[in-house]
Amino acid sequence: MTNPKADNHSSFGVIFDVDGVLIDSYAAHCESWRQSAARRGLEMTQQMFARTFGQTSCTVITGLWSAANLTEQQILDFDDEKEAAYREIVKRSFPELAGAKELIQSLFEAGVPMAIGSSGPIPNVEAALDHVDPHHHVAVKVTREDIERGKPDPQVFQIAAARLGIPSASCVVLEDAPVGVAAAHAAGSPCVGVMSTGRTREDVQEAEWIVNDLTEVDVDGLRHLAQ
Repeated sequence: MTNPKADNHSSFGVIFDVDGVLIDSYAAHCESWRQSAARRGLEMTQQMFARTFGQTSCTVITGLWSAANLTEQQILDFDDEKEAAYREIVKRSFPELAGAKELIQSLFEAGVPMAIGSSGPIPNVEAALDHVDPHHHVAVKVTREDIERGKPDPQVFQIAAARLGIPSASCVVLEDAPVGVAAAHAAGSPCVGVMSTGRTREDVQEAEWIVNDLTEVDVDGLRHLAQ
């Protein structure tokens, strides 16, 4: 849905990460990794997962299980199976993060352009947005299919800002992971750090504004941060 208030002359834009920002996906991702790894005789512990949460699946696989000498096709199959398992878990019980739907609605009503900047695959992003953005207010979606380099590289946020037609410095990024906060700053964007499940204040300590969930975030606060 197009918002008549929103145009390329908006004073600022907002870029959302998805996992840990719009959806409390920590437990679902951890369990899908555990299941998929176990089928290959591999182990994913809570500690291993916490260390890699926020990275692309292929980066996790090659980083944690390099000794398994998986072929490129085996890595892709592992990745596909893991993400499919994740979607099945969240389909059974969607773990919406408090305030996500309401914040998207208020930003839309205020005429603020919004984008997704996620390292996840498009089916995961669409599964989340079906719940938190049922009216399709978020116009731009940048996912791992659109990028060559994952976070902390700023590419995902730079592309999102460019597609919004707003300078990166005027786009506020909402993130929950240290690599995401670093990517936002590398893009020149201010950042809101969200302490969702599995995250602490220390994880997002470099963010300009730290919140427990999106119920603490409002349009005026984001506008102030962008200025």
